Amino acid sequence: MKWTDDGRLIVTPPKRPKKITGTRFGAILGYNKWNSPFTTWCEITRTWEKPFEDTKYTLAGKAIEPKQADYIEKKYHLDILRPSDKYGKDYFKTTRGDFFPNDKVFGGMWDYLLIDEGKISAVLEMKTTKRAEDWETDVPEYYALQAALYAYLLGTDNVFMVCSILKEEDYEAPEEYEVTPQNTFIKAFKVSERYSDFESLIEKARAWWEDHVELGISPKYDEKKDAEALAALRKNNVNPDTDLDTLIKEANALNTEIAKVTEAIAEKEKRLKVLKDMIKTVLFEKFRDGDNKVEVTSGNSTWILAKSTTSTLDKDALKADGLLEKYTVDNTTYRLTVKEAQNGNS
Repeated sequence: MKWTDDGRLIVTPPKRPKKITGTRFGAILGYNKWNSPFTTWCEITRTWEKPFEDTKYTLAGKAIEPKQADYIEKKYHLDILRPSDKYGKDYFKTTRGDFFPNDKVFGGMWDYLLIDEGKISAVLEMKTTKRAEDWETDVPEYYALQAALYAYLLGTDNVFMVCSILKEEDYEAPEEYEVTPQNTFIKAFKVSERYSDFESLIEKARAWWEDHVELGISPKYDEKKDAEALAALRKNNVNPDTDLDTLIKEANALNTEIAKVTEAIAEKEKRLKVLKDMIKTVLFEKFRDGDNKVEVTSGNSTWILAKSTTSTLDKDALKADGLLEKYTVDNTTYRLTVKEAQNGNS
């Protein structure tokens, strides 16, 4: 992992990157207020990812979305395909969260599909929110792009956004929420009409993938927007998905470089130690009663011999009193060593 001077991060390109899902698609294009292109790159390259924790909002969505599908199906007499219909009850486990296994770059999971004469006629994307004002004039762009991507990958032009407005108390018991015409609405659009050239957005995302994921070079980060990710990355923590072999190869190369430098200056270090001991002896002889330090300046440097007093335990006395073993505790430490291969054998 290497930080560049122009605000980027370079990593070894991942062998198995995550895909550009509907949520990541909007982030890459700059429409996700919760995720930046940099943090999205971190997720896709498995460099860093914020641990997922369900919130009252995600739990409400999980509880209410099936109710929305049932409501739409009965009210409009539509034929709705659920993920469980296509992939089974444990569809997330079966598909590993990817309904588009044949696409190298794009993936993710659609919510529901409308079927007409056995063919996919539209994507149904379910949303819950307490911010009705965000939906007054139009579908929020971030959500529209998410649904449009799945429609594009499925070969349909139609999207139906189903949104239910919740009150604060609804988040406390989402399982009791009742979907009605008063709290739920549908906003429909055609991908070809909303986006005159959606293919150009797809190509932009593919180019982003090639530039940043395949090369392992991040987009520029923002110190404020990406503060959490940057703080975690700068701790130099090893991610469980990090390629250990890559880390060891880099460490071996640095060990070799350092060994060469150390060998080259070994004699100088020995001579420096002798000189320091001689200087220390001369300065020690200059101590007078009451002095805590003695210093001498020569050229641009000042050499200081300071006196300090520390307290230590008298182990012999403790042992004599039978207390040493009683107050001795074991401390466990871990030491990392490297054994060099010899004669070409590993």
